[in-house]
Amino acid sequence: MLAQGQKPLDQAKTIKITGKIIDAATKEPLEYGTVVLKDVKTQKISGGISDSSGDFSITAPSGTYDISIEFISFKTVTYKNRVVDKDLNLGTIALVEDGQMLEEVNIMPEKSTVDIRLDKKIYNVGKDLTVKGGNVSDVLDNIPSVSVDVEGNVSLRGNENVRILIDGKPSALVGLDGASALRQLPADAIERVELITSPSARYDAEGTAGILNIILRKGKVTGFNGSINPKIGNPEQYGISANLNYRTKKFNIFNNTGYNYRNGPGSSFNDVTYFDANGNTTGYLKEVRESNRLNKGFNTSFGVEYYLTDNSSILANIVYRKSSNESFSSNNVDIFDINRTVTSNRLRIENENQDSNTIQYSLNYTNKFNTIGHQLSVDFQYSKSNQDEFGNIFQNSAFVEDNITVDESTKKLVQVDYVYPFGEGSQLEFGFKGDLEKSNTDYKNLPNVPATYDPSNNLIFEQNVYALYGQYGRKFEKFSFLVGVRNEISDIKINLLTTNVNYEKNYSKFFPTVNFGYELNDSESFTLGVSKRLRRPRSRFLNPFESRSSETNIFKGNVDLNPTYTTSYDFGYLKKWENMTLNSSVYFNHSTDIFQFVTQERGDFVNGVPVLLRTPINLAQEDRYGFELTANYTLSKKVNFSGSFNYFGFKTEGIFEYTNSNNQVITQDFGAQNTSWFTRLNAKVTLPSDIQWQTRFQYNGPQEGAQSKSKGMFSTNLAFSKDLMKDNGTLVLNISDLFNSRKRQSTSYTPNSETYGEYQWRQRQITLSFTYRFNQQNSSQKKDRAPQQQEDDFGGGEGFGK
Repeated sequence: MLAQGQKPLDQAKTIKITGKIIDAATKEPLEYGTVVLKDVKTQKISGGISDSSGDFSITAPSGTYDISIEFISFKTVTYKNRVVDKDLNLGTIALVEDGQMLEEVNIMPEKSTVDIRLDKKIYNVGKDLTVKGGNVSDVLDNIPSVSVDVEGNVSLRGNENVRILIDGKPSALVGLDGASALRQLPADAIERVELITSPSARYDAEGTAGILNIILRKGKVTGFNGSINPKIGNPEQYGISANLNYRTKKFNIFNNTGYNYRNGPGSSFNDVTYFDANGNTTGYLKEVRESNRLNKGFNTSFGVEYYLTDNSSILANIVYRKSSNESFSSNNVDIFDINRTVTSNRLRIENENQDSNTIQYSLNYTNKFNTIGHQLSVDFQYSKSNQDEFGNIFQNSAFVEDNITVDESTKKLVQVDYVYPFGEGSQLEFGFKGDLEKSNTDYKNLPNVPATYDPSNNLIFEQNVYALYGQYGRKFEKFSFLVGVRNEISDIKINLLTTNVNYEKNYSKFFPTVNFGYELNDSESFTLGVSKRLRRPRSRFLNPFESRSSETNIFKGNVDLNPTYTTSYDFGYLKKWENMTLNSSVYFNHSTDIFQFVTQERGDFVNGVPVLLRTPINLAQEDRYGFELTANYTLSKKVNFSGSFNYFGFKTEGIFEYTNSNNQVITQDFGAQNTSWFTRLNAKVTLPSDIQWQTRFQYNGPQEGAQSKSKGMFSTNLAFSKDLMKDNGTLVLNISDLFNSRKRQSTSYTPNSETYGEYQWRQRQITLSFTYRFNQQNSSQKKDRAPQQQEDDFGGGEGFGK
């Protein structure tokens, strides 16, 4: 790693060195080009890297320097004994390919996996063996501060209200069912993940926990190049993905395509104890569920970027996603009396088929003006999704009912962002965004015996969000800040066609954001972020229709549900040593009108068992707090360790009252206070014959809420990798959940029942994958020089808030 020198004791004048690095042959910018400053007098080294436009900007004390401009497999350009006593612009530096170096590039220790910016952390995930052959959910589950539960739900610092973006925008790749869609996108399509816990005003206010921005791979190498990745696994799984790119001076064509087939067994069971009004046991229920899910998914993204000038381009992109899912489950229910004698038994068989199609069209215009950081970008996006579900239920071999759900949705987006740098280290940014969404969900229940109520439902949901934002950032010497405000106007309409009932909700809110950064020295820095966020209720939470997960468990939305508002505080500290990086944060969130899912008796019975109704309500307030620590330690070229630890807690206040089946007024105090934690440890070792061995241990601590508590969960992933075919191919064996221990074990309570349950979404998975790369000799994707100094100076080459 390049060691940056300290300022001399006489506090020499600070100067700025700028320029642009391009490929001499194609005139294309070179990202991650290295600029090395060697002080002729002290022999100390400092420097930086170029951004995606090839631009660099470095501050240093005035003095005499040897300045080197380097890029892997290109000849180095050096300026010897350059006296720098004022700001210096080196202009455009054209690097020429070094034919000899193309054959002699040394594989060195990989670059740091984290890049710290003023308002986000960037994790480069391409080197992680334990996700090879996996999907986006596997990648996210390996990012510090992020966890993915057994059902695929993503949470950040223990909070599931996370906004997930693809390339900075809402995407059809997430689709109608986020958890399912993330499992279909292959891990090899991802270049990096941006973890934004204190979003600036540029980002949507949605997501009280923060934002996860997934950046997909796009080729930067001239000519035709790419990679192909087939895989096979047990339980039955196979698939293939390809990342292809063709680039010339005037245009860039890229395509990411993947097909995945997975047959995944799962299981769960529930033990329920029932009580009377005096707390005496009245009976028991045991429910054992075995399931098998067949998932077939195809997705492709095709894009063309045309370079109008050296500074402007138009990018057109089409995304198509198709999936077909089949699910079979058997649900065996035994009901016992107080003496645990079986009084009735039923076997409930459910078959479900789900087909979905999504297509998205995107158009982007970007103009980068002559001044570094001066940029205008305009985005248009349109997507349409269709999802059809058909299910039938048999009980004790007798037909019970058919369920048909047809879901259609359209989304339109227009976004304009303008960045204007001025003065010394200052920057203004303004923008507008319109996000228009409309969905039509038609649910039909066709029972064998006519129901006492009409079980069909047709809901039209419209949500239009309009936003304006502005922010100002400045960096001077060791201090930087970014302050802004965003205004979002939400217009929501709900139309229940079955009952011809309409609801409307409209609200407008300002969301201020403040981010500060201070560099104590070249290896130590502090950040502070304060932001206002919200969580809007999804259409399913608002739909007052009663949907069944079983005969005795009903879910019903709440049309009067209001958004949750959260104020977030985040204080971070970063420390670097020669072989180790330590990054830590202390955070606190205060939320009002939080969503709480409450369970109550609906008032009727099935075979003597009370039907339980679960619904969301706005319940008082909640405080969340925590501490996280991540560390990376390089013992040698062959041994690397990394780990993370996250401790978090919450305190909820709220009272809920309802009348049960015995006409008793039940008062539930949802006040709860609990702490939990999760930790990960990664070890990466190079074995003889250059075999890479990586092991990941993860433990999620126990949690407890007002109506439930869950046990801790431990899992282990193991991976081995070997480069073949002159390092153009890589073979990876990956074992996910080595000890088959990834199970959710929880206990939930109501005044009249106690339920213990276990749930395992997916059993241990063994995957063998092979990646073949072609014409990527210039890419830092596979071969890197010694780790380059990332621009951790809050903003880097991308500017404030990016």
